[in-house]
Amino acid sequence: MNSIEKISELLAKKAEIALGGGKEKQDKQKQNGSMTARERIDALLDAGSFVEVGAFISARDEETAADGVVTGYGSIDGRLVYVYSQDVTVLGGAMGEMYANKINKIVDMAAKMGAPVIGMLDSNGVRLSDGPRVQRAMGRVLSSFANISGVVPHISIVFGNCAGGSAIAAAMSDFVIMNAKNGKMFVTGPDIIEATEGSAPAVDAKGSVNKNGNAHFIGEDDSSCIEIAKLLLSYIPSNNLSDAFEYETADDLNRSCDILNDVDSIGDVRVVVAEIADDKAFFEVQADYAEEASIGFIRINGSVVGIVATSGDEISSRAAQKMERFVRFCDCYNTPILTVTDVEGFTASASEETWGLARKSAELMYAFVEATVPKVNLIVKKAYGTAYTLMNSKQGGADLIFAYPTAEMAPLPPAAGVGVLYSERLKAGESREALEQEYIETEASIYNAAKLGCIDDIIVPAESRARIAAAFEMLKSKRAGAITRKHDNMPQ
Repeated sequence: MNSIEKISELLAKKAEIALGGGKEKQDKQKQNGSMTARERIDALLDAGSFVEVGAFISARDEETAADGVVTGYGSIDGRLVYVYSQDVTVLGGAMGEMYANKINKIVDMAAKMGAPVIGMLDSNGVRLSDGPRVQRAMGRVLSSFANISGVVPHISIVFGNCAGGSAIAAAMSDFVIMNAKNGKMFVTGPDIIEATEGSAPAVDAKGSVNKNGNAHFIGEDDSSCIEIAKLLLSYIPSNNLSDAFEYETADDLNRSCDILNDVDSIGDVRVVVAEIADDKAFFEVQADYAEEASIGFIRINGSVVGIVATSGDEISSRAAQKMERFVRFCDCYNTPILTVTDVEGFTASASEETWGLARKSAELMYAFVEATVPKVNLIVKKAYGTAYTLMNSKQGGADLIFAYPTAEMAPLPPAAGVGVLYSERLKAGESREALEQEYIETEASIYNAAKLGCIDDIIVPAESRARIAAAFEMLKSKRAGAITRKHDNMPQ
């Protein structure tokens, strides 16, 4: 066989591998409104940039096209990323020994190069026929994901089933995006749980977003999931030693936020966040989960800032955990944090205590205390009790704290504070409503907090964008160290 014939043979083999489990299975996949494993990669990456690694790898005991997972690297907007895409047409996308080795190879390369990893998940689990080999292989994959956490960003896109070890792998990533129609994420099959307990868990995309918090975003189809991943990537750096990309903005840095001068009429903290942001754009994360807290990204003068905000409601255990993990992500990847605070206390209920409100709240305090990135707090309305202490207070390590003149700060909210401080006056028949107003104007006055150094300045709300931008500009050169230790023992 001459060289021309060998090249022809090579191209024929590559064409056969590209068909995965066969054209018939790929056509069926497309008829269900899904892209194939390779089409998903092509839609994600810059045109022509994908370089496949390990295309000829197959299972030890049978021919499996790319062994059911397409792996390699390419670019998104010119930026290096590593990808793996599970091919459900090959043995249901189930993970085998060689399959896992391919993923580990890509993850190791990503860590060495300092580039994000994006996993495209569509699998029915693991290959039981591989026996203990697949347990060993899955363990290596999970170990690899643990090792890159905090080193390079890891995004998972769940297009179809994400079962067993794959669900754990997805949960280990920094962000999970799910297809609204076909995405399902579970460790134990819902059929098994329903047969055992009489009801099925919320494993679909909607349940994973607004019930259990496993997912961060929902896309209506494969294409929209991929677009979300691209947008998300534009806000985060490539690794823990670099900063997020800066973008040019035409938005005036000193733009007046006049609507904020009437902040009492604003019921949604997202309005405040948007007024501060470049082009009033807030890219929210987990918007439908634990809605009393809002997290996400904005840009200020082109630079990315992480947002942790509350809207006046009480903090629940789920909200505390949601905020905690986001703070830790921002700190891992050199992203300054702006806290927009309006909080009255903690959710008072038996279910919250049972679920672990104390532990989850402790996690939030740990996260802020340990974060060494620039941290600014803007108190817009209420800042009461221990709930405020957790929200990037001075004790939590905030570099600068600003407050609006409408803000209130005290150890207890008015209803409880009046009951303690003004109990005799209540017994004498004075109006509780009047006493609560007096409490707000005296005990909870933000000027008292300013006198004690609990805040750094009381600002005109319309000046929020300019003042916060100036604060982060000043904090760009912040240096912070930590006490030497192996690791903390944060409650979980």
